[in-house]
Amino acid sequence: MLPSQRALFDIPREICYLNAASWSPLPIATQDAGRARRAAARLINADTDDVALISSVSYGVAAAAKLVTVPARSRVLVLENDHSSAVLEWTTRAPSGQFSVEVVPRPGDGDWTAAVLAAIERPGASPVGLASISSVHWSDGGVVDMDRVAAALRRQGAMLLVDATHAAGVMPIDVRGLDPDFLVFPTYKWLLGPYARAFLYVAKRRQDGVPLEQTSYGRRAITSEQESYYRDTEFVAGARRFDMGERDHFISLEMASIGMEMMAQWGCAAVQERLRGLSARLADQLRNDGVTIPDAAVRAPHILSVQFPAGVPARLIERLAAERVYVAPRVGRVRISPHVYNDEEDIDRFVATFRRLACS
Repeated sequence: MLPSQRALFDIPREICYLNAASWSPLPIATQDAGRARRAAARLINADTDDVALISSVSYGVAAAAKLVTVPARSRVLVLENDHSSAVLEWTTRAPSGQFSVEVVPRPGDGDWTAAVLAAIERPGASPVGLASISSVHWSDGGVVDMDRVAAALRRQGAMLLVDATHAAGVMPIDVRGLDPDFLVFPTYKWLLGPYARAFLYVAKRRQDGVPLEQTSYGRRAITSEQESYYRDTEFVAGARRFDMGERDHFISLEMASIGMEMMAQWGCAAVQERLRGLSARLADQLRNDGVTIPDAAVRAPHILSVQFPAGVPARLIERLAAERVYVAPRVGRVRISPHVYNDEEDIDRFVATFRRLACS
């Protein structure tokens, strides 16, 4: 016989609830959507109601694009070779929207901040309508000082969408101070979470629009428990209306919550200190091996991009993997990205293997 499943529900012992035919209490797992939303909001210092549960960065950018109108004859700024998620929505919409997409070239000195500011303030250029940029470039780890960029955009009345994929959880983010229009990040990289889980911050001034998907929980009262199914189809308040369809996949919500809560418990300062030390150890040991490494002042503390004068040696990534050393080729460079599960032995092993395979 099936034993009582009371432990799966948040029902105090003193409560005797015998009204399931009317309304069932929610299992604890069903409440994980709220937990994940709170954990995501905590990472970026947002109000919980300003965060939507979505599936990916590209979903978030598409949702944002439906909420705003980029002024005709204005510019949308993107970074050269930035991840496609922050770029393709705007290149697709540019012809019908009559705006241009301007690619900020990769700076020779690695200073993405200066490059973006120069593009925003270029004399004689059309006004910027929107910047859709990563705060940490996915391929080379270059950092964009979003506070300075946001201030320059505000002077032109331009909007800001931040892809915080490689910043959330490792680098401090405060949307109250930064005040972007949108900020989006997934959990499957630095936040130790599952694939197909992401979060979209929507500034309160952007929350009155129509979401990308139409869901029952995005409306005030669509319920089969009443005689009238569509009792109130007005949108709910806040960013919850922008939640994706089928958001309540409880296993991935639990996984996402745990990873984000772990990162928040450690804190950005402690995580950064750990990863900055590992990256510095890498840089110090590789600097004399015939490769170019961006200066620490312009790169993230947790991503190291290694460039070869004659290009990445043939099959280097595959040869490293054959020895169970895993890094990634990214836009003509080798990207090395340690996390909290790495230690100094990992770094020294990589350097020794790298020198044997790439420098011999």
